Amino acid sequence: MGVEIERKFLVQGDDWKAGQVGVAYRQGYLSSDPERTVRVRMAGEEGFLTIKGAARSGARREFEYRVPAAEAEQMLDLLCRKPLIEKCRYRIPFAGRVWEVDEFFGDNAGLVLAEIELDDVAQAFELPPWAGREVTEDHRFYNAYLAQHPLNTWPGEDLP
Repeated sequence: MGVEIERKFLVQGDDWKAGQVGVAYRQGYLSSDPERTVRVRMAGEEGFLTIKGAARSGARREFEYRVPAAEAEQMLDLLCRKPLIEKCRYRIPFAGRVWEVDEFFGDNAGLVLAEIELDDVAQAFELPPWAGREVTEDHRFYNAYLAQHPLNTWPGEDLP
């Protein structure tokens, strides 16, 4: 059984992007129940099906499987709720760890989030200078929520 332990942060500025090359992501949800989500994703040319349990204290069960790209594309186009999440993911090394920075497009344009995956919920790590406010416990910044409630529908005072 897989466990995902991650922390999420809003990204400040665009210094993080200098010299980085990202991978285009397109993802959608077959289920976005808060207790369990089922996601289909195209990451570049690769397809994935991911099942996640509810987040509890920064950790949640996660099971991920490769699926043929053509099948993932069909699921995204025909079965997943719309709108889909569109983003570019960058993997940025910092202080001995790799941060994943997601720059969102489409209905979530303007949002940039950084995530770090950890081995333990209490594991210490150094924040890069571009990491802003932590949003790990804020459900609005989970992709499943953003797919149903895109950033462009948020009231102005809620925008990051």
